[in-house]
Amino acid sequence: MAALCLLSLACSHTFAAESSVLKVPSQSGTEPKYLTLPDGSIGGICIDILRAIERLEPTIRFSGDQELQPAARIEALMAAGSIDVECGLSRTPEREARFVYIEPALFQVRYHLVARADDTVSIQQWDDVRKLGDRGIILTTHGFGPVNRLHALGGLQIDSNAKDTPTNLQKLLAGRGRFFYHRLPGIKGDIRKLGLEGKVRILPTVMDRQAFYLTFARHVPQAVVDRIKAALRQLEHAGDLKRIADKWDDGPAV
Repeated sequence: MAALCLLSLACSHTFAAESSVLKVPSQSGTEPKYLTLPDGSIGGICIDILRAIERLEPTIRFSGDQELQPAARIEALMAAGSIDVECGLSRTPEREARFVYIEPALFQVRYHLVARADDTVSIQQWDDVRKLGDRGIILTTHGFGPVNRLHALGGLQIDSNAKDTPTNLQKLLAGRGRFFYHRLPGIKGDIRKLGLEGKVRILPTVMDRQAFYLTFARHVPQAVVDRIKAALRQLEHAGDLKRIADKWDDGPAV
């Protein structure tokens, strides 16, 4: 029986009511949801939220959040049962079929188009992009939620081959796309870190708004999910979720 337990996936997680330890890796390339701090540790919106949940609900502990992994790998491992929870996922039909979302939302983001600084293009709505045809290619990051949303809009030229923001911004500067589609908070910090201020510009129109959620693998017991949900509601009611999001917001597009 002991040998069977060692082989059992359930034995790799601790879900006893008195101490529930959930595995939750950090997503790479998702600043400021997760980012590497000057001391080498991982911080960001999600880390602050996870620590706040632990303070409110002492029976909950999160592990693995100092390990960065790509978003696509995290989702695959969570679907397979090797990861318990992920912080800051937007809703998509594909994800909702595999994972459990809980309310309230953690924070909201605004999606903008980024263009080269010398490009005078003006975009007010998606039809303006559609009319550009092959001269309106949108660069996006592989494996991220907005990719499917853009495809669902129809009539857009989308290149989602790049795996991270720096690669997409370099492709933008090289003329391999007209726009890069990314979010605030996030993109301003990326531009500053890469030294690209003055080389690219964030177009002012908010093209989409999305809420990001705490999302669970389906093997996590409902009692554990309910305890975390109750803690999130307390954080929302006290204004703590907003304060955490505001702390990491890099401001409106200009």
